[in-house]
Amino acid sequence: MRLVASALRSGRMEVGLPDMTQEDLTWRTALAAYEQAGLGPEDVQMAEVHDCFSIAETTRIEGLHLFPFGEYPRAVERGEASLNGRLPVNTSGGLLGKGHPLGATGVAQVIEIVKQLRGEAGDRQVANLKVGLAHCRGGKARGVEGTACTVNILTL
Repeated sequence: MRLVASALRSGRMEVGLPDMTQEDLTWRTALAAYEQAGLGPEDVQMAEVHDCFSIAETTRIEGLHLFPFGEYPRAVERGEASLNGRLPVNTSGGLLGKGHPLGATGVAQVIEIVKQLRGEAGDRQVANLKVGLAHCRGGKARGVEGTACTVNILTL
């Protein structure tokens, strides 16, 4: 198992009203991680994302370009993000399923990916996993799109 990419970006200054339906900070961070890993969104087989609010899972999955913009909610309804779906998302239960543990979020996501890659996830196991992605984003400061975002990619 290898950590093939670890990217960290901070937000840019916002001018005017932000578009809260798209996450440019998440995309810039993911793009750096994809380039570092020599992989693209199409190679990711599961993702743990920072789903601090119900809409956040959608904006982050789409921001990572794992599903096209505007299509993730319907994909969830079809089961594409479930354990046996095309791209399992937050097999650990996600941030809200853990009680929103703030500082431990990113570490917990990487631990879930490691367990999955080792085949040690029990009832949550993703079959034949070779590439997992962990996304963590936090903080907000007035006039900044977000204070920090990380994307880590692990492979078997």
